[in-house]
Amino acid sequence: MTLGEGATGGLPELTTGRLLTVWRPDAAALLLIVALAALYGWGVLRLRRRGEPWPLARTAAFAFIGLGALAVATMSALAVYDTELFWPAAVQNVLLDLIAPLGLALGDPLRLGTLALPERGAGRLRGAMSGRLVRFLTFPLVSTALVLATELCVYFTPYFETALRHPALHELMYLHLLLAGSLFVLPMLTHEAALPAWCTHPVRAALVFLDGLIDAVPGIVVMTHSTLIAGAWYLGHSPAWAPDVQRDQQLGGGAMVTIAELVSLPFLLAILVQWSRADRAQRVVLDRRLDAELAPAAPVTGRPKDAELVRPWWETDGGAVGQRMRQRGPES
Repeated sequence: MTLGEGATGGLPELTTGRLLTVWRPDAAALLLIVALAALYGWGVLRLRRRGEPWPLARTAAFAFIGLGALAVATMSALAVYDTELFWPAAVQNVLLDLIAPLGLALGDPLRLGTLALPERGAGRLRGAMSGRLVRFLTFPLVSTALVLATELCVYFTPYFETALRHPALHELMYLHLLLAGSLFVLPMLTHEAALPAWCTHPVRAALVFLDGLIDAVPGIVVMTHSTLIAGAWYLGHSPAWAPDVQRDQQLGGGAMVTIAELVSLPFLLAILVQWSRADRAQRVVLDRRLDAELAPAAPVTGRPKDAELVRPWWETDGGAVGQRMRQRGPES
């Protein structure tokens, strides 16, 4: 439902009921959500028409976690009250640069695009992902620094307060946060080769763990910062029923830290699941290779039974095939 003004001319008190039920449409956000949903849906339908399956879980993650978080951040009570209270704005921003990118990435739209597009279009998409600018922006250390710099820039420069005064800039800030988060998360979770070769699954897990620690930094700084963020704005717009402005800022910082740490766990879990699946697929390929190489050979006639034999190659081979052979045993 939409929300009218209270008796004093401002918004009524933000209760739990209003937090869950109040909505206000945002044209720009709606346009982006519809466009992303249409493109993703087109890709899924195109694969189905060719008889190729696409995991339902990926579609659900893209729609409900990714697009859902985007809708909640820009059109729920968080967006309605973000000009009067700081903590809804803080939660809003975390949804945009952490949760929404994670949901979109779990849907693996880059992989879907390369599979659904015609050969020429898929080649162009892969070419765009491998371009110098994209490679630089998605380089793990660079993208992590961009997310941290974006958060600090929003809260500790005039950026945020200016965005509160100008709706158009506020919309651009939403997009800025979403893009910054996506530059780190999307390459980490896609099945396309979007990261350097050295960025294996163990390295990705370590980077995600490190990113989880870094993501808590802005919230800690906001929570402990003695100077009010956008203080001139919130001192002039804080309603009578609201908590003290300093307390409001502490609540916002605490919410940022909590959500950032909660999101890091499923992100890390997703990387570990991909790691496990990749390792299992590699073992299957290796087993097939071993089965082909260990086909029974014709017996050699005329050789003494007690002749001294050379040690089998798999007992001394230091590679993956030799290791697998020693685990399986020569009789298998």
